Amino acid sequence: MTEGAPPDETDVEAADDGSTGHQPDAPAAAGDGADDATTDSDPADSATEQTAPAEPASETAVSEASDIPSDVQKYDRFKKIEGGTYDRANDFLRDRTYITAREWAIARLCADFRTETGVEMTKIGENLPELVPFMTDTYTPQAVNQARAAFEDKVRKAGATFLYGAMCDFFTAEDLDDVMYEATEVAKFLLEVEGVDLAVEDEMEAEDRISSVMREVREQSAALRHDEVCCPECGNEFEVDE
Repeated sequence: MTEGAPPDETDVEAADDGSTGHQPDAPAAAGDGADDATTDSDPADSATEQTAPAEPASETAVSEASDIPSDVQKYDRFKKIEGGTYDRANDFLRDRTYITAREWAIARLCADFRTETGVEMTKIGENLPELVPFMTDTYTPQAVNQARAAFEDKVRKAGATFLYGAMCDFFTAEDLDDVMYEATEVAKFLLEVEGVDLAVEDEMEAEDRISSVMREVREQSAALRHDEVCCPECGNEFEVDE
């Protein structure tokens, strides 16, 4: 089971189970049989014979490293997170967002490895541990697409939830400022972890623009609540009592 995936998902390609370096064991097994037949063999010689097949495994590792695409080798996002910290990243995101660590990482990769013809999902899945330190398993293209779709779906639902909260007059203007400040801080942190350097001036400008937009949203929603309302599903318009 792929790390970070829900229990009912099996994202790792089945071929991975056969690539753990078992091929050199066959010569070793044959050697063991020869050693049993020769009872006077030197233990040191037996140890040498058993460790000899390690050389092909080393050569295989070097060959696999050379097969990594150049753009994957140069990819420098997520370097601020050490490997094996998936659970910590996942807990942070679950406490503050609707997305998981796998959805966050794969959504970022899908944006970075997008070409004119689409997203390079096969490249992302096959090189996932090389691209993101806290992801330890490879993914199938289908699993990459699934994580990306889950990210998009959650962003849309979270956006609708937030916008309704801003428009329904439940929050005051000050409350909305607080909500936006917390959301902005989390978003900036995730960008910084990805390796984006944010200047203080850019941060302040972004916060001012967001606050301005939210004030406009609140004003327009107030007018909407006391005017004709159009149903987003059927298009029918109806009056709302003040």
